[in-house]
Amino acid sequence: MVIYPDKLKKGDEVRIIAPSTSFSVISEEQKEIAINRLESIGLKVSFGKNIHESDIYTSSSIDSRVEDLHDAFKDKNVKAILTVLGGLNANQMLDYIDFDLIKNNPKIFCGYSDITALQNAIFAKTGLVTYSGPHFASFGMKKGFDHTLDYFKKSFLQNKPFEIEDSKEWSNDKWFLDQENRHFYKNEGTKVFQEGKAKGTIIGGNLCTLNLLQGTKYMPKFKDVILFLEDVEMMEGYSGEFDRNLQSLIHSEDFSQVKALVIGRAMKDTDFSLEKLSHTVNSKKELKNIPVLYDADFGHTYPIVTFPIGGEVSIDTYKQNKIEILKH
Repeated sequence: MVIYPDKLKKGDEVRIIAPSTSFSVISEEQKEIAINRLESIGLKVSFGKNIHESDIYTSSSIDSRVEDLHDAFKDKNVKAILTVLGGLNANQMLDYIDFDLIKNNPKIFCGYSDITALQNAIFAKTGLVTYSGPHFASFGMKKGFDHTLDYFKKSFLQNKPFEIEDSKEWSNDKWFLDQENRHFYKNEGTKVFQEGKAKGTIIGGNLCTLNLLQGTKYMPKFKDVILFLEDVEMMEGYSGEFDRNLQSLIHSEDFSQVKALVIGRAMKDTDFSLEKLSHTVNSKKELKNIPVLYDADFGHTYPIVTFPIGGEVSIDTYKQNKIEILKH
């Protein structure tokens, strides 16, 4: 059974936890901006007690991270959970998580990148819809955040379907190092590689992180699934890395039940060209005859949209607005 958490209302508490990278790496200015922005939309912000811990991997112990996750789900005052940042090790937590606790206390859980492991595992084990969307740290962005905030509010402050419309511009820069000198590119929009119509359940997020769940009890089933996938920058050779990670996912026994593929935007300093995407898609018989879209507003560039992992979406490349979130 699919469980949709309650939407947020003014005065609701949002808990910040650090399942991957520690809160200690965020600048004080960025923290202040993020808190003020969340408060400006009527939310109260609280913090997990272990989020400042940091080890050689700028993370904390498995026990402390799991404790903060459990505390956030147990606390009746907390209505949503935001992750600090992504990282490399959220999947370490999986065997220590009380999934019954999460199932019995459903609430919004949002982040992206390394958090993909937790989001898809939670949906697979409990049926609770989770959300790929901005981290707490993302809210500390001074410029170029409006589109991201708009879709955060569409996902969490309302309960009606919404279309994913393309942002006007996007950025590839390390904004957290220099908030003032930003460079933005004109957004050419989500592109269609293969035409088609499909309706199904969203699974995905960061591809290489999702692949960590393969062969485990934490991997969602692919029945009537529409995959939303992105991968980190990989610099030179990005397209080859994406190709082999996608191929690994295609080897899943139930991949034939996937209905469509939506690929997030690649960073500027990668070699993820249309030519190489064509080679990737055309070389895989499993992708024949399904809609394939790319350069959508999610991934490791900004802005990003928030989308529900486990929610319902429709794809129709014959309409101007190609992607509609039906249930979130």
